[in-house]
Amino acid sequence: MPIPPRPRRRAARLLAAGALTLGGLAALPAPATAQAALTTDTGVPNGDTIANLWEWNWKSVAAECTDVLDPAGYGAVQVAPPAESLKAAGLNWWDVYQPYAYALNSRFGTEKQFEEMVATCHGAGIKVYVDAVINHTSAQPGTGYGGTKITDKYDTPDWDPGDFHQGDDCKDEDLTIDDWSNPAEVQNCELLGLPDLETEEDGVRKKIAGYLNKLTGIGVDGYRVDAAKHIPAADLAAIEGYLEPTASGTKPYMFQEVYPGATPAPGDYFGTGDVLDFTYASKLKDQFKGDISNLETFGESWGLLPEDKSATFVTNHDTDRNGYTLGMKDGATTTLATVFQLGRGYGTPSVYASFTWSDADGAPPNTDGFVTDTDCSAGWSCLDRDTAVKGAVAFHNATDGAAYTNFQAKSPDVIGFSRGDKGFMALNNTSAEATYTFATNLADGTYENVLDGGASSVTVSGGSAEITVPAMGAVAFHS
Repeated sequence: MPIPPRPRRRAARLLAAGALTLGGLAALPAPATAQAALTTDTGVPNGDTIANLWEWNWKSVAAECTDVLDPAGYGAVQVAPPAESLKAAGLNWWDVYQPYAYALNSRFGTEKQFEEMVATCHGAGIKVYVDAVINHTSAQPGTGYGGTKITDKYDTPDWDPGDFHQGDDCKDEDLTIDDWSNPAEVQNCELLGLPDLETEEDGVRKKIAGYLNKLTGIGVDGYRVDAAKHIPAADLAAIEGYLEPTASGTKPYMFQEVYPGATPAPGDYFGTGDVLDFTYASKLKDQFKGDISNLETFGESWGLLPEDKSATFVTNHDTDRNGYTLGMKDGATTTLATVFQLGRGYGTPSVYASFTWSDADGAPPNTDGFVTDTDCSAGWSCLDRDTAVKGAVAFHNATDGAAYTNFQAKSPDVIGFSRGDKGFMALNNTSAEATYTFATNLADGTYENVLDGGASSVTVSGGSAEITVPAMGAVAFHS
């Protein structure tokens, strides 16, 4: 069970056609850049894997869509909150979770650059999902990245004091959540001092929907709902009822941050979208820090969310910093767990790529707070580009829908499994290479190892193959 979070510092424990007007619902028409028929798509089939390029600037996201994500077969990119936010004195990463205004000039670029990014990613066949901070506004007065000045945290360009909860359900005079077992407090009091919007009010719901519809009009395909646990599910359902369809004519894909433990429960939100599966990530860490031979039954019986409602991850920006899951500092272990995640197939998977850090509150590489271009050789950890991870995305796409079966544990830390008769994967969570004979379920023949880019191959004879699995590595091949 998580303990109440520290001030956002959400790195600690949290674990949520017309222009947008104050009450506007209409989606903006797609800008000219988004309507342009771009021809950068490589033709590689795109699956459902999300690349979570957390706190990358818009220029870098656009380049990654064309140069990496599409050729590797990713299906979508998740980007940081695009709204204007607090520019805190320390230039912290969590600035962006303190919205100042729904204007789209942020630390990641201008509104025009955001539009161009969406258009470029769409041209490459990559959907765009936005981190939507709609539960609250900023706890701190000051100046935003777009120049907005706020002196009263309850009076912003988009909201008036009467749009926020005034604390009738709160025990503390400062209106913060005190009793994490009380759903009224969790959903109506202030998370870390962040002014809590009255999402039960129809005018508030419409204004939030107006912001999301503006993004959808630009071309955004879905939303990670930040702090969804702190918004009643009925309110989220009402907000979603006002949302316009995406450019493809479908409802936006919604995946919600609902940390397990205390109330409300993740299952309360299945009616409004998928839910980020923190239990999946935590239990995966336990195995890769312990005994991966236990993974034969890894699934809903472990307490994971139902597969058709689970948005899975190995780590994210919060858990990377608090140790609840594996993180970037776990290096090869995190990479191997990500390969397993994609190979096993469960829910909608995401791969986390972000900046390196020593200060848990520290900002990404920046100039006066504005994020500079991603440099994977300096200051950034680009797991989405890792050869084995890209190969695992291809394996995931090729074996989609096939059963997770034929599990074999050759030792506590060397395993293999089939995805029906479509593919086979072997993993080695030790510091020395390991050679074993595995039954594969595949037809006889020679197959390319997709996890090293085809540098090696595996020969199946009589349905079995002798496979040498690299130290802290894996081998995978498919029909």
